[in-house]
Amino acid sequence: MKRVYVWTLPTRLFHWLFVVLIVAAWISTEEDRWLNIHAVIGSTVGVLVMFRIVWGIIGPRYSRFGDFHLSFSALKEYLLSLLNPSRRTIGHNPAASFVMIAMLSTVVLAVFSGMLAYGIQENRGLLASLHTGFFQDMEMFEEIHEFFANLLWVLIVAHVGGVLVDRLLHKNDRTLNSIIDGYKNMEGESAALSWFQKVVAIIGVGGTIAFLAYALSTPNNPVVAGYNEKIDYAKINPVFVNECGSCHTLYPPTLLPKESWAKLMGDLSNHFGDDASLDPADQQSILAYLLAHSAETSDQEMSVKMLKTFQNRDMIAMTQTPFWKKRHKDISEEIFTSDHVKSRANCKACHSDVEQGTIEDSAIKAI
Repeated sequence: MKRVYVWTLPTRLFHWLFVVLIVAAWISTEEDRWLNIHAVIGSTVGVLVMFRIVWGIIGPRYSRFGDFHLSFSALKEYLLSLLNPSRRTIGHNPAASFVMIAMLSTVVLAVFSGMLAYGIQENRGLLASLHTGFFQDMEMFEEIHEFFANLLWVLIVAHVGGVLVDRLLHKNDRTLNSIIDGYKNMEGESAALSWFQKVVAIIGVGGTIAFLAYALSTPNNPVVAGYNEKIDYAKINPVFVNECGSCHTLYPPTLLPKESWAKLMGDLSNHFGDDASLDPADQQSILAYLLAHSAETSDQEMSVKMLKTFQNRDMIAMTQTPFWKKRHKDISEEIFTSDHVKSRANCKACHSDVEQGTIEDSAIKAI
């Protein structure tokens, strides 16, 4: 059997870079504080796929989309002849061709929907300009992104499954090995690169790696730049800071709705078991400030999601709200009772920016 060079180095590099980036993107979803890293990796996947699309148009034999077998009749014929050792496809077989196109399309949609969700929900990144207009629908964009991300995993499983089936039925073809060294045992013409294709490959693969290195090493670069402004409460309302922040975390007014603040400030003599009574003038000043900047007035993720999950609008304990419980359900009791945290209400132990009016995922401190 002839040894044919099917997958040139740029195609193989794309494949393994794609594998590494997808795994890294999945790992980066495990911690909220890694969200910016997830955004960088997702954007890098987008750059890499852009190269693959260009490569599919001007690349070498077998890597071009024009060499894919994208007809349902060819797919039917291929599936019916799987057990026929005389039927072979040098490049992508019909099933692999459909899966590859579906994967590339899904990745494009996953990356774009991720950029939308990141911009609208977090007010960060290249599409942060859409935050103000669509923040009420932030959860919808998050769900769309998750749908395409999950669909991608289904397609990846189908792709890997197809390779393993081919390995089982046609072991001598070296389909699995070919993605490492590029060679299959088949009759056909080997792929070759022109000088122009080599230049495009260097720009595409090298540019992807350079983009990743830049985005990871440069704080507040355009891919992850944030536009939520921190608030100097001491300058804006010193009474609020002196009276409320002197005993516990200075909770931003945007964390609770008007009804909650009114109820809390209306019974300061029984403030979670303590007497926190204030001078009437100071009490009225703080209440007016809280009501003017309550959750209803905010477009931040925490405020929007907190309001949407409230069972009633007069709950005063943030740690008892449905949203808080959902976001912290996987944190062990040992962490909350540790010497560093001490209490579920001690938000600043983990959220380093809470007393500046923002609760960014990237500002969460590891405990």
